Amino acid sequence: MLIRSRDSGFVHPQAAEITPRAAYEGRRDMLRWLAGGAAGAALASWAGREALAQASAVKAPGKLAALPSVPSKVAGAQTMEALTAYKDAASYNNFYEFGTDKSDPAKNAHTLKTRPWTVQVEGLVNKPRTFDIEELLKLSAMEERIYRLRCVEGWSMVIPWEGYSLSELIRKVEPQGSAKYVEFVTLADPKTMPYVGSRVLDWPYAEGLRMDEAMHPLTLLSFGMYGEVLPNQNGAPVRLVVPWKYGFKSAKSIVKIRFTEKEPGTAWNKAAAQEYGFYSNVNPEVDHPRWSQATERRIGDPGGLFAKRRKTLMFNGYEAQVGQLYAGMDLKKFY
Repeated sequence: MLIRSRDSGFVHPQAAEITPRAAYEGRRDMLRWLAGGAAGAALASWAGREALAQASAVKAPGKLAALPSVPSKVAGAQTMEALTAYKDAASYNNFYEFGTDKSDPAKNAHTLKTRPWTVQVEGLVNKPRTFDIEELLKLSAMEERIYRLRCVEGWSMVIPWEGYSLSELIRKVEPQGSAKYVEFVTLADPKTMPYVGSRVLDWPYAEGLRMDEAMHPLTLLSFGMYGEVLPNQNGAPVRLVVPWKYGFKSAKSIVKIRFTEKEPGTAWNKAAAQEYGFYSNVNPEVDHPRWSQATERRIGDPGGLFAKRRKTLMFNGYEAQVGQLYAGMDLKKFY
């Protein structure tokens, strides 16, 4: 993800994405890969996404009715990269509560009810409270931030998110000195989320950040994208966006934020600790056990599955902004 700021004339280099080795070592190898069952499933998923992108399921739900968004003034890098088309960003998603195929969320998430909605803030804070979604929308001025979304499977997008720094909310509840981590718990409603109860993950989906990560100005509490209300399949009505981490770190449809002293368990770490660490920083030097993390494929680039791949950048291109958070850490051990 990338952030656009009028205050910075710096142009950030382009980022990259990931896929199994056979998918990025050339068209000939790709054809071999397509002969396998897993590749056939990937191709079917891509074809389904292409069809769905033209359907009514990805129409924008409506303008964000909160305060008008303005270009972000958070210090960061200005991107010259083209935005991903809305139809692509709204039709190719990971949201396992609505299915495991990339096209499933856009097909199934219409059942999600986003009003009424509350977010409970609890744990090691001096002012625990429950926020109504309308209160959250007005808690701070909305900004437009153009961030790159980088997923561990090897694909990326460039999306204009609408929201404000999570730190604005954190300051309101006054964390205690013993609070070292922030846990995010998402909705798990089997009545509106048809895949809740499946054995894919331990429900509800939960994620976590270290306190300094949560307080970093780039960490975004998002309520919309492309100037529109968040579509259900993209995490309505409120989600987390952490631009230097893999996309699964960005919890969707948040209902609880808890401040803790101990590192919280996270959904993917509990499901496969050897593959998904707590930190989940974009690091091209640390391969996923089943594929390389050195390159990525930009959704929407000409060529589709055969599009030329991009080199993955450390911290998804945000090393200058967030690298100091991890000074002295072994980033292969703390992956």
